[in-house]
Amino acid sequence: MAKRLKKRLAREKRHARVRKTVFGTPERPRLNVYRSLDNIFAQVIDDTKGVTLASASSIDRSAKELVAGKTKTEQAKIVGKLVAERALEAGITKVVFDRGGFKYQGRVQALADASREAGLKF
Repeated sequence: MAKRLKKRLAREKRHARVRKTVFGTPERPRLNVYRSLDNIFAQVIDDTKGVTLASASSIDRSAKELVAGKTKTEQAKIVGKLVAERALEAGITKVVFDRGGFKYQGRVQALADASREAGLKF
């Protein structure tokens, strides 16, 4: 089995293990983070209805100009701020953080910190 496949499967197992306990409700939806090699994505999800309430990514049209020429960590901060602003517009102030099986460091941590600074509580 290739090393890349083993790493992906290990992340998916970690994510499944965390998802047993982390669940988004209408009062406190789940802030999900996905980190690819080049981009980062964040969604605020209500798991009871299965609906995405707010989202942002480094490839959004509105974020495209903001993230151009920045490092990946700086892009994650911008995406974190964007998703927090969009969640606050939708009336969401408290969320449950779902790191998606990724380590809480680097870009994932930068996104979480920027979301907190922009007004989300978790």
